[in-house]
Amino acid sequence: MSDSWIQLLEGPPAGEAARLATLHAQLVARAEGQDALDVTYRTVDSPLGSLLLAATPEGVVRVAFELEGHDRVLDALGTTIGPRILRGGHRLDPLARELDDYFAGRRHGFDVPLDLRLARGFRLTVLRHLREIPYGSTESYREVAAAAGSPKAVRAVGSACATNPLPIVVPCHRVVRSDGSLGGYLGGLPSKQQLLALERTAA
Repeated sequence: MSDSWIQLLEGPPAGEAARLATLHAQLVARAEGQDALDVTYRTVDSPLGSLLLAATPEGVVRVAFELEGHDRVLDALGTTIGPRILRGGHRLDPLARELDDYFAGRRHGFDVPLDLRLARGFRLTVLRHLREIPYGSTESYREVAAAAGSPKAVRAVGSACATNPLPIVVPCHRVVRSDGSLGGYLGGLPSKQQLLALERTAA
């Protein structure tokens, strides 16, 4: 087998891979600086598995669990926000650090700018209220509906939580049923249980 075929099978040499990574980082940084990107993204490891983080120039626009399918989420962002999407850059570094602190129990809220364009109307009102639920506390779907100005819209609150584009950061995991049972969760019930247990322990 020729050397060229071996190289194709094994991938680029380590030095070449590092050079390509550096060039990619420079490209992303230049595009971010010129606001030439619609979305930048990265993935981070967490106790709940791999999380996809995505941001626009306005702020963090999406946090997605592995269960949601990161490729599907990126495709949807390309359709709803814009096709200029690149992995990398430094726009999401602050959120990555805040998530590390949150999962370590050192942080009780998130300070990064958010882009809430993926939610509208009553759903947006619900998401804004969710950020007011204190760390380590819960509210029922009915209580959230009342706080959002529509006491009878309990199902709509459930829908807003189920489609929350920024789970963890906008804490829909703090919303439970009136009888204390958990209800549903975008990242799966084990993730919801884990988040609530973390907050009870670290509160």
